[in-house]
Amino acid sequence: MTMSPRSLDGTAITMGQVTTSLSQTLQRTVVDKTGYTATFDVHVEWTADQSTPGLMAPGLAPPGPAAPDDPNGRSIFTAIQEQLGLKLESARAPVEILVIDRLERPSEN
Repeated sequence: MTMSPRSLDGTAITMGQVTTSLSQTLQRTVVDKTGYTATFDVHVEWTADQSTPGLMAPGLAPPGPAAPDDPNGRSIFTAIQEQLGLKLESARAPVEILVIDRLERPSEN
């Protein structure tokens, strides 16, 4: 599987891999409610914008001059719906988090 600021490509990937990639791209938790368990091939292209901050962060952009953004291009939300038939909806849901409440140095052995 490969991701760029404007696409997601993969062969024999799971919905879990798609949601993980989308979570990184959107910098929001993406939860799979499809129930789809098989693997599949995917190719999705969108126009990078402020809704895709995870791949627009400094230091993560591909080397070389940035491709000009197309103001008439598809957002990631539209691309996912049109190209994969999936809909990203904003909702509240319980998510798993890890809380570190204390830190201790290891004892010398």
